[in-house]
Amino acid sequence: MSTFTVKAYGAESRTADLQELKIERREVTAKDIEIEILYCGVCHSDLHTARNDWGGSIYPVVPGHEIVGRITNIGSEVSKFKVGDLAAVGCMVDSCGECESCRHDLEQYCQNGFTGTYNGKDKHLGGQTFGGYSQKVVVDEGFVLSIPENLDLAAVAPLLCAGITTWSPLRHWNVGPDSKVAVVGLGGLGHMAIKLAKGLGAEVTLFSRTPGKTEDAKKLGADHVVISTEKEHMDSVQGKFDLIIDTVPYEHDINPYLQTVALNGTLVLVGFVGPFEETKPSTLPLIFQRRSVAGSLIGGIAETQEMLDFCGQHNIVSDIELIKMSEINEAYERMLKSDVKYRFVIDMKSL
Repeated sequence: MSTFTVKAYGAESRTADLQELKIERREVTAKDIEIEILYCGVCHSDLHTARNDWGGSIYPVVPGHEIVGRITNIGSEVSKFKVGDLAAVGCMVDSCGECESCRHDLEQYCQNGFTGTYNGKDKHLGGQTFGGYSQKVVVDEGFVLSIPENLDLAAVAPLLCAGITTWSPLRHWNVGPDSKVAVVGLGGLGHMAIKLAKGLGAEVTLFSRTPGKTEDAKKLGADHVVISTEKEHMDSVQGKFDLIIDTVPYEHDINPYLQTVALNGTLVLVGFVGPFEETKPSTLPLIFQRRSVAGSLIGGIAETQEMLDFCGQHNIVSDIELIKMSEINEAYERMLKSDVKYRFVIDMKSL
């Protein structure tokens, strides 16, 4: 298969800073779309993969799965897009297309394993897939998304991960104007959960450990803020919430939040927590109010397009800080300290 070379930014080992390197992209095949990348969001998963925090990283790693750009070339059988269109790519670039999950537009749960936008298995060129910290990407048309023209392109990028990760549970659990939704954690995912739940008409509450986030949460659309370290605050919302979206990406005790879930309600974990030692729920609050603890992973392609279209109609985008490609290592250090409101996005012109 013929290829072309592009500039990218990646890590050569788990201890190395990200730096400029060259990678190969395939020339478009019949169903492929080539995208010039304009903006790429920065996700905690990028950092974890670059530093091999989860194991399984294949070097060099080129992260980036919140990709926004413009189409520069299409294959002979592409029907949904044309050269010059705006386009986006999220966390997946392929799946088997044949299993039960894929047939129901749930490619993120592909029973044969979806292909990640980076550090996945590249079935075309062999080796691993490379992500959006690069000049161009070539992706099968079935995994390319349309972007509403009215939205700020840079601020659209985090919708491709932070947006869909919170939209999917909101839709799966049928959130609407009569729903009471709570969000645990005000970071990249949490701030999108608030905006999207509010956009769907829900009454939205943020759980925060400190009062300092109250003003920000209200600006984002939260109706209430509950300080989770204050007993009287927590007592006042016992049995209140139909759905709690827990975005915290590290081990934490979920039992205090479970007490605030309503009859038949659900607490859904969307942060990658790892082992369930500290997080494990007590069964009593589950049994006595038929509460559920669930998990949710990103979203399928059709669902992601639905989310982008909804954001276009309601003018919803992420709150971002735009950075140059050369600032990525500093951005990673700041992410570790939660020093960003609420998502870094790389201006790829700077590459």
